[in-house]
Amino acid sequence: MNRKGPAGQDVVEQRHVEIPMPDGCILAARIWRPADGRPVPAILEYLPYRKGDGTLARDLARAPYFAEQGYACVRVDLRGTGESRGVLVDEYTAQELQDGCDVIAWIAGQAWCDGNVGMVGISWGGFNALQVAALQPPALKAVISLCSTDDRYADDVHYMGGTMVIDQISWASYMFGINTLPPDPDLVGETWRELWMERLTGSGLWLKNWLEHQTRDGFWKHGSVCEDISRIQVPVYAISGWADGYCRTVFRLMESLQGPSKGLVGPWAHNYPHVGQPGPAIDWHAEELRWWDQWLKGRKTGIMDEPRLRLFMQDHAQPAGSCEHRDGRWVEEPSWPSTNVFRTPFRLESDGTLAAEGAVEPTHGKLKIRSPMGVGIAGGKWCSYAKPDDQPVDQRRDDAGSLVFETAPLSNPLEIAGDAALEMTFAVDRPAAQVAVRLVDVAPTARPRGSAMAC
Repeated sequence: MNRKGPAGQDVVEQRHVEIPMPDGCILAARIWRPADGRPVPAILEYLPYRKGDGTLARDLARAPYFAEQGYACVRVDLRGTGESRGVLVDEYTAQELQDGCDVIAWIAGQAWCDGNVGMVGISWGGFNALQVAALQPPALKAVISLCSTDDRYADDVHYMGGTMVIDQISWASYMFGINTLPPDPDLVGETWRELWMERLTGSGLWLKNWLEHQTRDGFWKHGSVCEDISRIQVPVYAISGWADGYCRTVFRLMESLQGPSKGLVGPWAHNYPHVGQPGPAIDWHAEELRWWDQWLKGRKTGIMDEPRLRLFMQDHAQPAGSCEHRDGRWVEEPSWPSTNVFRTPFRLESDGTLAAEGAVEPTHGKLKIRSPMGVGIAGGKWCSYAKPDDQPVDQRRDDAGSLVFETAPLSNPLEIAGDAALEMTFAVDRPAAQVAVRLVDVAPTARPRGSAMAC
């Protein structure tokens, strides 16, 4: 099917293309590319969320734009999803990653591709873009990874600090629904029912898999590119937002990646920056195009001459379960760790103060807490989707069930970039216990104090 791109250039859209795998399995793709058939670089997005319906509205808003700019956009369903054959038994399996390498090789061998392939993805697609890059398929030349992680155990939807994240249950339920959907009979023909039954009987209960691995073992190390970050040798652009669950990844990647890299952290939740909420959003398509032109077409776009890391420094805001916009400003850092960012140490005092190191004599004593089960509800979702009540609200009810340590009113603004860190020693009187820590910005009108830390 031919259509006009945003600037009027002819773009051909292939609704269903079958990609053969070495083991005989067939993966399904939707492709947008320049209609004249000339060889161009390709951009791959590789997901389980169904090219024919699940991501179609989003794909139609971006893929024709890049095709009009001289790229082939290839959206591939994972094995066992959408119109792809086979069964998907878990996330980021060795089979999924090998299929990704084989898809890249297939794309690079097509007459309409010049042999250069980039990989882009948000969330799942951001994960497997990094993981496939670590396998070093020869045709893969660059990656854009949005809202993803380098560490599947310590910083993902499953466990945080060894404690199960409640989002793991909703995530397992969502993927159970995806795995029970049939392929489109109009595209796969009479075998659709056979393929559907295979999925229903073979995809398994993923939550059971995850609950059987509650510590950091080989199950989670697989796909955690932090285990050997040197395996990623292609340029990487990492993006997230402060309201997203994965903002820490950007900082770790900027610190650990050994090849060319850039990082961007905006005010957004789990979404693309051009539709990011809370705003301000940015013209992400233009920024993404500069990245691909630099690394897939060899053009000097200037993107690598700019600061390596850009951050949106948010101003204080009143608590709200959701908001459309955050006030603040953009800052730029030439590297990470940055010489412009330094640690400001505070000490937990037994009288409930959070004291700057050296400001007062330490107070000693033991404090006890057994928080009610409802503590933490005001903190919002771990990973926000900019939906109502995703964001933190007034924390005072949670404070009432916590140990609270507060500074005096701050005489100067204190901006935080990156992660805060806490070292503490504690004892428990139960076989298992957990400690959760909140770092809270206290409004001047809330009480006559400053920043608060609640445990």
